[in-house]
Amino acid sequence: MSTAPISTAHVSTDHIRSLFTEAMSRMYRTEVPQYGTLMELVAEVNAEVLSREPEMRRRLENAGELDRIDIERHGAIRLGTAAELHTMRRLFAVMGMQAVGYYDLSVAGVPVHSTCFRPIADAALRANPFRVFTSLLRLELIEDEALRAEAEAILARRSIFTPRAIELIERHEHQGGLSGKEAEDFVNEALETFRWHGEATVDAETYKRLHDAHRLIADVVSFKGPHINHLTPRTLDIDMVQRRMPERGITPKAVIEGPPRRACDILLRQTSFKALEEPISFLGEADGTRGTHTARFGEIEQRGVALTRKGRALYDKLLASVRGEVQVGASGAKAGDYDTELSARFRELPDSWNELRRQGLAFFRYTATTEGVAAAARGALPNNTESLIAGGYVAFDPIVYEDFLPVSAAGIFQSNLGTDQQQNYATRSNRAAFEAALGATVSDELDLYAEREAQSLRAALEALGLAGVELKTVA
Repeated sequence: MSTAPISTAHVSTDHIRSLFTEAMSRMYRTEVPQYGTLMELVAEVNAEVLSREPEMRRRLENAGELDRIDIERHGAIRLGTAAELHTMRRLFAVMGMQAVGYYDLSVAGVPVHSTCFRPIADAALRANPFRVFTSLLRLELIEDEALRAEAEAILARRSIFTPRAIELIERHEHQGGLSGKEAEDFVNEALETFRWHGEATVDAETYKRLHDAHRLIADVVSFKGPHINHLTPRTLDIDMVQRRMPERGITPKAVIEGPPRRACDILLRQTSFKALEEPISFLGEADGTRGTHTARFGEIEQRGVALTRKGRALYDKLLASVRGEVQVGASGAKAGDYDTELSARFRELPDSWNELRRQGLAFFRYTATTEGVAAAARGALPNNTESLIAGGYVAFDPIVYEDFLPVSAAGIFQSNLGTDQQQNYATRSNRAAFEAALGATVSDELDLYAEREAQSLRAALEALGLAGVELKTVA
């Protein structure tokens, strides 16, 4: 009796990433029911925005982003050792995700540095733009030498990946991919790394000492693995979500992190609600001693156009000028002053797509229009890029910002560690040590945006038969 052979054809990394995103979302919805509430609220707001703003719908459709809105998520994890980060890079590679950007979170007085694992190609981003903000604990910043050594010893004893997950990572590396069945196995095994465990791996006294040093240190060191601490849906109107959160029994943080509300969205705006207090049990407590741990929270984001180096320099200057003068208290005091001042200062940054483009402040995707193709056939095109755009022969749409902002991440961290103060900290960056632990160089996100813009310009001009035209480059 013969049997049909089992197919071993490799599935795409995009497919594996989508499987993982769906599985992660289901798991987190079960673990944190308020995540489901957030998802419902965001879907409601997004539907209203698309209904009332046909120009936004058109722009999202043209950029190939409309279909990705509902599936878009980012998550965040915190790792304890260089070895964990190294293997995590290999795990995310199975899903077509690479390390992009280096973030120094010492700006928040938080002893971690981070990167974003995400897809980088246009087609992969359209398929599923799932990204994970991944932080590595900087043990060298723990001032208490004895506590530092104890934390190192605790972390050295744990293994956050299942043996089967490691086996499938190695198989992907050796054979260049996974079959459909292997991909499903991989997702199930990888999910175990991100699952919440309410049992601490330390006793109550050790947990308290770690917690007193820093809440985040206790979160990283005291558990079996790097539980996902939030999943973040993308909204098209974060201000509306912020206003409606209390109607769903959710109290948002006092201010939305990032730039102010604008007609032309830039970079990234984020808000969240305070981390949940979750019951935990401690190691070796015969009397059943239990406690609570605060780490996992809800977050929402609104993404805008990626800014160039020139645009980022202006953004950073304007934001720093506000944060240096207006600090928002944990109770929300001065939140109104902060928002007012933020809007006023940011008037210096143009709020027009064309001005952002003309002044070299943001990145755009260029396409040849049907009118342009028709004019090209008649030989009736102007011979410079700006005239092509002004004549409607070449269209441009904003390239969405796929990454993160260290100051905004700091604000979210501060909020969930018990304060909303807008405080600046001296940085103690160590990118070289992070990349050594990673086993790779992190990609520069601005270089990636610049290349995507340049490729689109070349393709647009080639479609018009003008491949030799000099293109304006953006710094």
